[in-house]
Amino acid sequence: MGMTEQQDNAAREREEIVSRVANFKATQEKFERAREEYYAATLGNAWSGFGRTAQSEFEDPPFWS
Repeated sequence: MGMTEQQDNAAREREEIVSRVANFKATQEKFERAREEYYAATLGNAWSGFGRTAQSEFEDPPFWS
């Protein structure tokens, strides 16, 4: 009960599709990790500094006391 040539080709194509989908998913996960690392290293620090600066501007400055 062997596979016909057409069934064999279809099985190979399915395996190739599964492989391509897995590679695509791995690449997307790599990009997501890179974006998260970039945010943590640059934008995260900028926003946290912005929040402290903006808040401290509304506190009583020393020259007003």
